[in-house]
Amino acid sequence: MTIAAGNKAPNFTLPSTAGKVSLKAEIAKGPVLLVFYPGDDTPVCTKQLCNYRDNLGAFRDLDINIIAINPQALDSHQAFAEKHNLPFPIVSDEGGKVCAEYGAKNFLGMAKRALVLVGRDGIVKWSDSNLPIFHQTTDDIRAAIESIEL
Repeated sequence: MTIAAGNKAPNFTLPSTAGKVSLKAEIAKGPVLLVFYPGDDTPVCTKQLCNYRDNLGAFRDLDINIIAINPQALDSHQAFAEKHNLPFPIVSDEGGKVCAEYGAKNFLGMAKRALVLVGRDGIVKWSDSNLPIFHQTTDDIRAAIESIEL
């Protein structure tokens, strides 16, 4: 089960396509949407992250930054981000410790498809998890979080 709203978000500092990323430093800039996804360059994950890329303005309107994360190696993330021109950091959680802390790791050790919105105060404001073949679009997310105090 994905971490529930109201819980303190576990902090992490991990390598990403944008250098080292610390959740604590990122939430100091504003709310963060953590996007846990199963695999680089897979059809549904690519569609999901490209939807977020294409609608980045909708997240910026809400002052939300995106960080994508899964256990794959950084070189895989780099190739994926470059191929699809993804403008947000993709974090490498090799070993899946952070995925597990957020309840976004399946029994095979892969990341589950999950979204976790962390407010400026470090508290989880909203979370959602889907089957691997489905994903939340930008419009779905916006509708779900519009009334949440970030």
